[in-house]
Amino acid sequence: MENCLFCKIVRGEIPAKIAFEGERVMGFYDINPQAPVHILLIPKEHIPTLLELKDKELRDEIFSSIIEIGDREELKNGFRLVVNVGRDSGCEVFHLHFHILSGRRLNWPPG
Repeated sequence: MENCLFCKIVRGEIPAKIAFEGERVMGFYDINPQAPVHILLIPKEHIPTLLELKDKELRDEIFSSIIEIGDREELKNGFRLVVNVGRDSGCEVFHLHFHILSGRRLNWPPG
């Protein structure tokens, strides 16, 4: 999608600190981190929400990548995986993305 912030990152039009890159996914560090480690993992193709992720192979690559990022970033003490779906969830960028948060003890409920 032409004006999508994350699509622009995928195309290299907006710089990002890349944490991970696979065939169909990309992970980069959030510019407004909510934890010492805050990586956003996205599919390279524009998929607006989790509800529109129909491709099983892409789902498999996403979750394999999350596991690989956990290993690479040495998130052995744990991490939180967050996916916001829709406006009421607080989603601001409508390109499917997974927040991987770690590096400190995370409280529940979040805040």
